[in-house]
Amino acid sequence: MRELEQLVDSLENGDLTLEQSLAHFERGVSLTRICQKSLDAAQQKVDMLLDAGTDSDGELVEFNDLNNAEDGNNDGQ
Repeated sequence: MRELEQLVDSLENGDLTLEQSLAHFERGVSLTRICQKSLDAAQQKVDMLLDAGTDSDGELVEFNDLNNAEDGNNDGQ
């Protein structure tokens, strides 16, 4: 992320040659794609955790209830 910010700053300053600007832009696009993949993976994890924390009606369940259901133990202990 820091590198992407530095690239943007360099491009915004306007002191680069055309070739340097294109190289910075290309690197920025590459870094943006990497960041997007990381965000997509994080979103999938969040979605999976939220799905695991709801019952069949979409209602949130208590963490202990969720653990008991996964263990096949529904007596709340």
